[in-house]
Amino acid sequence: MKAWIIEGFHGIDKAKLIEVADPVPGAGEVLLRVNYAALNPADRYLAQGEYPAKPPMPHILGRDGSGVIAAAGPGVQGHSMGQKRAILRGDMGVSRWGTFAELVAVPTESLIEIPDGWTEEQAGSASLVYVTAFQALTQWEDLPSQAVVLVSGASGGVGVASTQLAVAMGHTVIGLSRGSEKHATLKTLGAALALDPADPQWRKKLAEFLGKRKVDLAIDSVGGTLFPQLIATLGDRGRVSVVGRLAGEVPDFNTATLFFRRIRIGGVAVGAYTNQESRQAWNASVDLLNKTGARPLIDRIFPFDQLPAAFDRLAQGPMGKVLVKVSLL
Repeated sequence: MKAWIIEGFHGIDKAKLIEVADPVPGAGEVLLRVNYAALNPADRYLAQGEYPAKPPMPHILGRDGSGVIAAAGPGVQGHSMGQKRAILRGDMGVSRWGTFAELVAVPTESLIEIPDGWTEEQAGSASLVYVTAFQALTQWEDLPSQAVVLVSGASGGVGVASTQLAVAMGHTVIGLSRGSEKHATLKTLGAALALDPADPQWRKKLAEFLGKRKVDLAIDSVGGTLFPQLIATLGDRGRVSVVGRLAGEVPDFNTATLFFRRIRIGGVAVGAYTNQESRQAWNASVDLLNKTGARPLIDRIFPFDQLPAAFDRLAQGPMGKVLVKVSLL
């Protein structure tokens, strides 16, 4: 099969498209012929050696995907040849070979059906970001039922998922993203307000919009110099769910800003979920999306041999998910 491999932690730009041996499904596994694979920032972090997982080399990245069952290992039940399936969060692309390949061996516990009314592209792009967004929204037991939720990087995969799920939960969502076109799209997704974090007046505009209200929860995938500004928008017992750090480390952060409002910061790690918890989070996310009619948002689909260009697009800040079309069938 053809696959994009990395041979060390030297960056995603060192990935090579080569022929490798087809994987063989073990007991309780199927062989999935990949039709679509989605990109995630964590793929880049792992390729750069900036991720906890350090798989043996060579390695195939890719955590999300969808395709057709091509073969089954011993003991597989409930999954038949020719059925379309997507991948629920698991070890693919982390500790075992992932979806940037024509074929991938997947444990049946990590398979999900294509939700009714969804395209295969949507299903293949969705599980990791929606399970992540669901954890970010639900890890605070005392979050008000009608909270103000501020989402940084709102146009990215987790940002779009967080916006859609929070709207379906009945929260007021404020999206931070750059560009008027993205702002317009975020409002169609249900965001009450979209602001540009590069605008020096964005916090003033937010305060004017909220009046006496404050932000109850910030979902942050950016970090960097934006992080202290998010803290400043929070009310008493405000919360931050930290999803990523696309802008790098937070410089010169003053922890005293946490004291008097009793601000709480919590990391989001879907790897801490059991398979059952991941499945529950996924099913709950699909139910929420069905409630509003929302669907995953796809920015662009690249040909399989253009994976580097797809990662360039991901770095530019897409509006939704970036995918590659693996199979030509």
